[in-house]
Amino acid sequence: MPTFHLQPLDLAIIVAYFAIVLVIGYAVSRRLKSGDDLFLAGRSLGFAAIGFSLFASNVSSTTLIGLSGQAYSTGISVANYEWMAGLLFLFMAFTTIPVFLKSQITTVPEYLERRFSPVTRKYFSALTIFLSIFVDTAASIYAGVLVLQTFVPELPFVPTCFALAILAGAYTTAGGLKAVVYTDILQAVVLLIGSTAIAYSVFAEFNFSWDQAVASLPEGRLSLIRPMDDPTLPWLGTLIGVPILGFYYWSTNQYIVQRVLGARNVEEARWGAALAGLLKITPLFIMVLPGVFAATLLPGLPDGDMVFPNLIKTYLPVGFTGLALAGLIAAIMSTVDSTLNSASTLVLHDFMDVRGQGWDDARILRVGRLVTGLLIIIAAIWPLAIREFPGLFNYIQQVFSYAVPPVVAIFLLGMFWRRTGASAALATLIFGHVLGAGIFAWRAYHASQGIPDGLPHFTIVAGIVTFICMGFCAVLSLAVPAKAPAEDTMWIASDAAPHKTLGWFQDYRIYSGVVAILTIAMVIIFW
Repeated sequence: MPTFHLQPLDLAIIVAYFAIVLVIGYAVSRRLKSGDDLFLAGRSLGFAAIGFSLFASNVSSTTLIGLSGQAYSTGISVANYEWMAGLLFLFMAFTTIPVFLKSQITTVPEYLERRFSPVTRKYFSALTIFLSIFVDTAASIYAGVLVLQTFVPELPFVPTCFALAILAGAYTTAGGLKAVVYTDILQAVVLLIGSTAIAYSVFAEFNFSWDQAVASLPEGRLSLIRPMDDPTLPWLGTLIGVPILGFYYWSTNQYIVQRVLGARNVEEARWGAALAGLLKITPLFIMVLPGVFAATLLPGLPDGDMVFPNLIKTYLPVGFTGLALAGLIAAIMSTVDSTLNSASTLVLHDFMDVRGQGWDDARILRVGRLVTGLLIIIAAIWPLAIREFPGLFNYIQQVFSYAVPPVVAIFLLGMFWRRTGASAALATLIFGHVLGAGIFAWRAYHASQGIPDGLPHFTIVAGIVTFICMGFCAVLSLAVPAKAPAEDTMWIASDAAPHKTLGWFQDYRIYSGVVAILTIAMVIIFW
């Protein structure tokens, strides 16, 4: 590995990126006047802002580090999480987006209160805050420290965690969701350009010959659909587990859905979802494939999480190195800013009930910024625990696989089946999480003893537990009478129709169909 030093041009690009982000945060902060401005961007977001922000918020440092690292070790099947997300965006456009927007909610847990009960709302809100801070935010900070230590090995771990958290939290605290979304647009562009530069440089090492690149890999590394005994992601896990994890992440996770809730209307939200779905086709080509081919170019790395930064160090020229590193830092900030803003939104609206308490806008802004600051401290400390877990992407997916099945069960049943009752929904959440905790403990015990646990892949477990939770909830709903749900909390067929005044070229279903065809074609090619 060659000795690496950042050149002045690279440093200038990184400094310029930071300056632009902070200017955006400052400019937006001067226009904030209300809680809606802080948490929902005044419900004024257009489709481009929504689409790029959805993409950037998810394609975080954990994605860049985790996808390339997993691909380096096992192949491209890890990209199934990405292309499946594109299809789930289209599902959102038809179903959850119109329901959430007609309900005029501020937080996703608020929907559960309108559909079920206040207790269900608080239960889910607490779960979301926990996952946002202890999984999404902390994992992104951890990945960021890994990157920076690759370039500057003498950086201390804990102080660097705090520095990254404070940097990303500064403009979030000041400018709210609008600052987050505007900076996400910049971050998405930087991410795409930087990742594409790496993919180009890696492919250039094989003289731009696909056959030569493929010949350098073991058999099966370029297959998305893997056999049932595949330890990374078997085909059944892709079929029943990945959509479950994805539905939770994209349709019920506050830090993602918050962009949709900030849309100026339902059509802008739908177009934004279609744009995000199109962008989700790109990670296979600019993040996963470079990681796979790095197994040939950079053999013997002790940790897969180090692949992406080492590709930057080894193959990018001056200028592009700074751009790619800025993209990695952008990825850290795009997730951290989103999760911090959404978690503070949940605290103020679901637990402090600022609307019900009659707080004025100045007090909401002040307390919202204080809560965000406290969450920054928590998120900066937790990476100490994450670094003890083997594999960043594995950490994220396994935590979610045990936590989300009962949530997905009650959302799907509650939105599409009128008989779903409040008592059944709450009981399902408790039952599902007790079951998930039991499975996690079983696996942890057997892992500590170094013996097989006898359970299938965690994605398959996630799918099976979700079906069990749906059956549990259905039986209780039939056994215990429940009041009729509010009409605006239920999906009806007319919700899928575009607005009557729009022309055919504005029909979101056309763009959704194009994205679906492109995604399916990609899966077939890399089957």
